[in-house]
Amino acid sequence: MVETSDISVADWLDRVLAAGRYSFSKEALQSELPEYSDIAVKRALNRLSIKGKVLSISKGYYLIIPPQYASNGILPPHLYLDAFMKYLDRPYYLGLLNAAVFFGSAHQKPQEYYVFTSFPVLRPTKKKGTKINYVSIKGIPEKLLKKQKTEAGYLQISNEVLTACDLIQYEKRIGGINRAVAVLLELTEVIRVESFTPELLQHTHVTALQRLGYLLEEVCQNKLLSNALYEALQKQGRQLFRIPLKPGKRTKGYSSANRWNVIVNVQIETDE
Repeated sequence: MVETSDISVADWLDRVLAAGRYSFSKEALQSELPEYSDIAVKRALNRLSIKGKVLSISKGYYLIIPPQYASNGILPPHLYLDAFMKYLDRPYYLGLLNAAVFFGSAHQKPQEYYVFTSFPVLRPTKKKGTKINYVSIKGIPEKLLKKQKTEAGYLQISNEVLTACDLIQYEKRIGGINRAVAVLLELTEVIRVESFTPELLQHTHVTALQRLGYLLEEVCQNKLLSNALYEALQKQGRQLFRIPLKPGKRTKGYSSANRWNVIVNVQIETDE
């Protein structure tokens, strides 16, 4: 026999889906169904979870699994990430390969998701084969973000040039510098010379900008963008100290005879 609370909660979930939302907090459910006790709500959610209708991704926070995603048992993160981060009261943006996809980069399909947010550190979450990694940074650069429309509303992602900078700075997280450069080659088609703003230079570590400039100039062969970045750095009086292209790799015997003062201690391999 189906309990009344099951029907009520199921109907409420249908209304939430009809409104274009794919996730909810237990608090929101209880506030809209005050006639049901905490125990009744917990039991209903447990039964719906067993049936694969909802999935808990954090304490007190659930995804609604519509029929088209039933076989996976989980939703693509772009459908719930914005609502979830608002629930956590965290500023954020989706970055690295996940952001590059929205700019036409289909070179590498990301297997994991990378979300940049503030401190304190959030632990990675892994549910039904979908892993979300949280990268904690000191400040979220609101002026360097874009709002990407999705079926569930909007998603905050890094803009084209911040995506490029992050790919270089966090290359180890995506499989190495060769993979980062493969995506950078595609991003050069959408980055503009006016993209190298004071906000970008203030937010991004100068060593990442040096490496980016070297790669734009010597590997991507894009003098227009490399010149724009170099001029922006010079305008701000930023010093370019001698740094390795590949951090953590030996530098002795390698040349840094380039204007970026980058020690070329690794050979970049691209598909082009």
